[in-house]
Amino acid sequence: MSTVLETEEHRALRAAVAALGKRYGRDYMTSVVRDGSHPRELWAEAAKLGYLGVNLPEEHGGGGSGMAELSIVLEELGAAGSPLLMMVVSPAICGTVIARFGTDTQKRQWLPGLADGSLTMAFGITEPDAGSNSHRITTTARRDGGEWVLTGRKVFVSGVDIADATLIVGRTEDARSGKLKPCLFIVPREAPGFQRSQIDMELQAPEKQFELVLDDVRLPADALVGDEDAGLLQLFAGLNPERIMTAAFGIGMGRYALGRAVEYAKTRQVWKEPIGSHQAIAHPLAQAHIELELARLMMQKAARLYDDGDDIGAGEAANMAKYAAGEACVKAVDQAVHTLGGNGLTREYGLASLITASRVARIAPVSREMILNYVSHQSLGLPKSY
Repeated sequence: MSTVLETEEHRALRAAVAALGKRYGRDYMTSVVRDGSHPRELWAEAAKLGYLGVNLPEEHGGGGSGMAELSIVLEELGAAGSPLLMMVVSPAICGTVIARFGTDTQKRQWLPGLADGSLTMAFGITEPDAGSNSHRITTTARRDGGEWVLTGRKVFVSGVDIADATLIVGRTEDARSGKLKPCLFIVPREAPGFQRSQIDMELQAPEKQFELVLDDVRLPADALVGDEDAGLLQLFAGLNPERIMTAAFGIGMGRYALGRAVEYAKTRQVWKEPIGSHQAIAHPLAQAHIELELARLMMQKAARLYDDGDDIGAGEAANMAKYAAGEACVKAVDQAVHTLGGNGLTREYGLASLITASRVARIAPVSREMILNYVSHQSLGLPKSY
């Protein structure tokens, strides 16, 4: 693959999104969290400018670009202090899966709205007893005449309260082998038997987390996305964009925290010179910058491979990018708070809440240990321990 360098169009997109992000910024997101509301104004403006659906097909109202462009949007909003977590879920995961595998009817019904922000979709895969092991998913779908009946539970599903539907990962029984295989279903928010309860999180974010119960939820035959026999392929086609976008989220957050710390280190003076002149302050910030830049390179590689149709290559790179971004984000936030000292823990400077938020990049949507498992098995060929 040729060296990944951003095009002039990419740089222009970065600048335009950065300008949008600055008009809102960290204070806007903090006020949204404090009010218990959602960043509707930023979401609407980003949609109007074509940023939310930049990766979706032009024939369905999108920008006709790819994950390279969508990841730029999320990274730059994050670097301005106003990331939109639902971008990871709605256009990146759900939009990608429907665009690649959905029926013509599903594409017409969902993609224009996902692209212009008027519709949002959540994504439910994690279960209380399965964690990161998608092979242990117990949410099942059985045929009943011309309908599907879904039963099961999901946990840590973002934004269900504002989503028009949730893309649920269930399992159907293979009539030949009797084995369960993963399949994806579009479940409307008001479907009978589809219950949600909010999880009380320490995390300060406008997007709420939910546990879902599917109690014999009846769905029409066309709720199934794509081919019943290709569920695993369709699932991983959605998970690679999820990892790329989670990397963008982490890189953006790390850049924001680092920017605040650098600004402080340039002006804070307690001896003769600003504290940024001292290597004990300057070097860790320089290291944080290097690690964020390296993570971005791997994210760009993953996005390029994915957009070029190399799902296997993208899988490795997306996992590595997510790992690198999570580590870089946590270190950047930690060093930023430390640089500000006591001020780093005040509401005024707004960095302390990022300590909790930055951990998300290590934990979700897949833990760093599971990524290390993936790399040790897939990249290095080492035997599995499970």
